[in-house]
Amino acid sequence: MMNNSFFSKFGPKEPKFFDFLKQVSETLLETSGLLMEALESTTSEDRKEYFHRIKEKERLGDTLSHKIFEKLSTSFITPFDREDIHLLADNLDDVIDRINSCAKRIAIYNPKKNNPYEKALGEIVRKDAECIDAAMAELTSVRNNASKLKGHCITLHDLENEGDDVYETAIIHLFEEEKDGIELIKMKEILNELEKATDAAEQVGKALKTIIVKYA
Repeated sequence: MMNNSFFSKFGPKEPKFFDFLKQVSETLLETSGLLMEALESTTSEDRKEYFHRIKEKERLGDTLSHKIFEKLSTSFITPFDREDIHLLADNLDDVIDRINSCAKRIAIYNPKKNNPYEKALGEIVRKDAECIDAAMAELTSVRNNASKLKGHCITLHDLENEGDDVYETAIIHLFEEEKDGIELIKMKEILNELEKATDAAEQVGKALKTIIVKYA
């Protein structure tokens, strides 16, 4: 009887999807750190510089996502359903895109002052990124790590709810306290993009839930 070593040697090789996904989550984590710094910057030059640095990370995320989609279309073997890997990679990329969109608005609008609620939402996005990066590290063994992965999904959901609460409070205070209409619009746009980033992070959790249900 032939043993598995024959097929391991001569059978089709599975692309390292887990490695690609982990690289995307690491890019997201780095991007979230740059976002926190961008939210604390006060000059037009610094804000533009952070936007350019985040844009580079966004392009790297796009490149990695493209590699995943490319491998999905040509691979004989995949660790999960192709649709589930595609959705997870797409959702990861969406979070990076939202951070990039926020950094772009900070650079273009260049508000006169930083709204304190922006930093609070940015911190939630950073926690989202840490949670997602930890989840990607544990995805290689869904059955063994099912409990941890479920915990990450719950955390992402809770963080999204926290983001909603912070955003609503921020908008109330903004309309009560900001008298400059143009500055109000600038801050509202930035806050809105930050809130959308927390929404996008929760979608990663939902994609993970689908994988857990199927494979845990």
